Amino acid sequence: MSLRSRLATPDEGGPAREDGHLVAVYRAKLLEEIDLAEMSSLAAAERRVRLERVLGHIISREGPVLSSAERSQLIRRVVDEALGLGVLEPLLADASITEIMVNGPDSIFVERAGRVEQLPLRFASTEQLMQTIERIVSTVNRRVDESNPMVDARLPTGERVNVIIPPLALTGPTLTIRRFPRAYTLPELIGLGSLDEQMLMLLAGFVRARFNLIVSGGTGSGKTTLLNALSGLIPSHERIITIEDSAELQLQQEHVIRLESRPPNVEGKGQITIRDLVRNSLRMRPDRIIVGEVRGGETLDMLQAMSTGHDGSLATVHANSAEDALMRLQTLGSMSEVLIPFEALKDQINSAVDVVVQLSRHADGSRRITEIALLVSHGREQFRVVPVTRFVPRPVGPDRVVHGRFEHLPLPRPVAEKLYVANEPLPPAFGVVEVLDALDPRQAIG
Repeated sequence: MSLRSRLATPDEGGPAREDGHLVAVYRAKLLEEIDLAEMSSLAAAERRVRLERVLGHIISREGPVLSSAERSQLIRRVVDEALGLGVLEPLLADASITEIMVNGPDSIFVERAGRVEQLPLRFASTEQLMQTIERIVSTVNRRVDESNPMVDARLPTGERVNVIIPPLALTGPTLTIRRFPRAYTLPELIGLGSLDEQMLMLLAGFVRARFNLIVSGGTGSGKTTLLNALSGLIPSHERIITIEDSAELQLQQEHVIRLESRPPNVEGKGQITIRDLVRNSLRMRPDRIIVGEVRGGETLDMLQAMSTGHDGSLATVHANSAEDALMRLQTLGSMSEVLIPFEALKDQINSAVDVVVQLSRHADGSRRITEIALLVSHGREQFRVVPVTRFVPRPVGPDRVVHGRFEHLPLPRPVAEKLYVANEPLPPAFGVVEVLDALDPRQAIG
């Protein structure tokens, strides 16, 4: 069996393990022949070129006899092991991959175009996987061991990494690397079918008229991508503060301050939470605050900021519908140490939130806005939402692709007037209605 076929064998342990041994042997030979002090003085690209040249000489001198393709593949594998992340290096170089999931040494999955697939790759051993994990977390000055078996961090290159090892992970060391695609503009999202021109006009009007928006959706539904695109509509002269767990937003305006939370150090000290950053941001004279995701007590601070002079702010929340998003905000707000009655949180949400944009990820991997809803309730009354856009799917055909159309509904008169006062045009597809009861029987929730 050739080297290439051995590399591609996912389950037949003998040949794959044999190849892993071959890589380890030549890695050891390579380390014997290089000058580590000299290597450390070279730039990363020069270091790789030097190692490839030295390893090529070793293979020519000692064997094995390989075809040019197999030789190149072996050299790449050995240098990836020596400098980079081993079998993960080609995956990180593949721009089509958005998520890498390693479920122990023998199981590697990736996500491409919204679909998850298993790859015919494996680590030679659990020890090799742990070495790769330690190399990753060491770049962000973190460590992982039995006393600290979970790590959540952002790499200098922007990827978000999560690690969990035994005894917590029963299948072996588990590594998840989430790569963030380039920033998409709203017109590009129209081309992908995530929204249409009328929705773009409406959302642009909401952002420029300083409506407070909540972007809601499940994991991987595209919340950060949409939030980034919406933020591009904010006027360039405004002072924007972004607050995130892992910095993902890529705003293009000139006056942007990016804040990122910090986990505790190995002694359990030095943690800076999203809530700490939200509170501090209020002292920084922001025109708008963008919170990458609210997931705890910082929700109350964010709601208070939205309702006390920081109109036009944006945030995301994990929820499966616009109604669920509001109920989740109420639950998260109650997690603050401030003893505020649960019912009183309705008042905070009703005065703070103007629009909920709901995203969904469909069975074919596509992501789109499935609802734009306005919150029209006041005070402590039950949440009342008015949908103004819905995605209506058609039955899935043999191609398993989700098709459908966007349905546009009238805007309540007060919302249309707020857009008019801000000199924002009303999109032609949306009319205006005077009586809320005429809009939707599904208004009162909670």
